[in-house]
Amino acid sequence: MAELGFRLVDCGEDGPAAWAIAAECNARWDAVRHCRGNVPTMPFLPAVAPGSIAEAFARIRNTWTWREKKPRTREDWLRGWKHIAPSFGERAPAGVSFEEIDAWYGALLGDVGVREAHRAMKIWRALWHMMAGLRTATGALYCDRAADPSAGVRRRTPKPRNAIWLAKEALQLVNTALDLDYLGLAAALQVAWDTMLSPVDVRSLTLAQLRQDGAGSFFELARAKTGKAAIGTLSDRANELITALPYALHPDAPIFRTRAGAPYRADSLGKDFRAVRAAIFPGDSRTLMDFRRSGAVEATAGDVNPAALAGKMANSIDANRELQATYQPHNATLVRLADAARARGRDRLRFMESKRGVESGAEKPH
Repeated sequence: MAELGFRLVDCGEDGPAAWAIAAECNARWDAVRHCRGNVPTMPFLPAVAPGSIAEAFARIRNTWTWREKKPRTREDWLRGWKHIAPSFGERAPAGVSFEEIDAWYGALLGDVGVREAHRAMKIWRALWHMMAGLRTATGALYCDRAADPSAGVRRRTPKPRNAIWLAKEALQLVNTALDLDYLGLAAALQVAWDTMLSPVDVRSLTLAQLRQDGAGSFFELARAKTGKAAIGTLSDRANELITALPYALHPDAPIFRTRAGAPYRADSLGKDFRAVRAAIFPGDSRTLMDFRRSGAVEATAGDVNPAALAGKMANSIDANRELQATYQPHNATLVRLADAARARGRDRLRFMESKRGVESGAEKPH
């Protein structure tokens, strides 16, 4: 296949758009196998102008550096590229002006919002940096690293999300998922709540990553986005829901599955979550990703040690991450300190919630 010009193709996030790309590639390969028509020079990509940004991006996507990027990072690039390509894909980098980039960014703000426009500009700047290390067929550099026309554009920073779920609401979601026969989702929700892992990490979990120590069970994994080591501790309820799943699992197969038995993908997990959310919280816009923040709020309310919270979340939320990594090694015991703080914080949040109810007249003291 490689001798005929075929290459690996990033179809993007699982869904209709990715399936369409895969079907097109498969049809091209079938045509070549059965000797129908001419063999295209680059059947994995549409024709691109020599020296163009699209040509440079195609070359970048065939490098070892691209293949080593985390899947979520590649998804971010492709998501940004879909905004870049229509306006600049066929252009030579040096021919793009500040005025054009400024107008493009302003239009994105109105069309897709601050968050998506912010991502697109971030990918443009990263792409420019990588193009500056490539040479065209004539031997010239695609662009000058210091001449990025977007340098004068000031990006708007998206407002950080601040939505949280209370523990009782998370429990309602799990129970409603069970009632609606979303058994895989119910187990995934409980695991997401316990571990504070992101949805992509939860849906990638396997039985081979499950561990036991004297205090209980936990998942040991590398986070999909950063590759950083993570430990996801589990409650007894999570263990029960995993054990009760009505399908046999290979140790290396994803644990959580749809009602049809397919491993959860980003789109199917989101779709099922929204169905359960609508059944009990109609009109709510909170997401499964907000579970992660909710756990951090609980732990903070419970006076968590910053290093313990950083260990729990497998990120650099603590201010002195190098020192913490050196003197407080990442282990299950440290992560359980964050679990204990979450429990304290949950009690405090529950008390404050009931107090607000009394003051508003929603509840009357006995």
